[in-house]
Amino acid sequence: MAKQGGQTITLANPSVRALAHRLIDAAPAGAVVNIKEAARTSDQNAKLWAMLSDIARAKPQGRVLTTEVWKALFMNAAGFTCAFEPTLDGQGVIPLGFKSSRLNKAEFSDLLEAIHCFAAEHGIQFTDPIERKAA
Repeated sequence: MAKQGGQTITLANPSVRALAHRLIDAAPAGAVVNIKEAARTSDQNAKLWAMLSDIARAKPQGRVLTTEVWKALFMNAAGFTCAFEPTLDGQGVIPLGFKSSRLNKAEFSDLLEAIHCFAAEHGIQFTDPIERKAA
C-alpha cells in the first residue's frame, strides 16, 4: 500500500469543521490526528526581527548584544523558559531553551508586547519594516 500524505486544516468556520469531522470519520484505524493552536505568522516573525534589530542598534543601557541574545532576554521577560550558558572561552553567554518558533500566535503576541514595553521604557522608536526593506 502506498503511503499517503496528511492533510492540514485550519478550523476557520463551521464548514471547515464539518470537513474535519468527515475526514476523521473516513480515516483508517491507527490514523493520527494532531490538533494544535495556530503557529505564529510570518508577519509576526518579520516584526519580531525588525524590533530586535532596532533594539540592538539602540544599545539600551549600553548593552551591545546580538538580536539572538535580545530575543532570549525577551523570551525570559515574557515568562518563557530560557537559560543562558557561558561560552567555551568564558567571554560571554549563549541563550538556550525555548525557541520562539514553537510559540503559537497568542504566545508570540505576548513576546512582542514584552518588547514593546521595554522599548517604551527606554525611549526606543521602532522603524517600519516596510521602510526598512526599501532602505
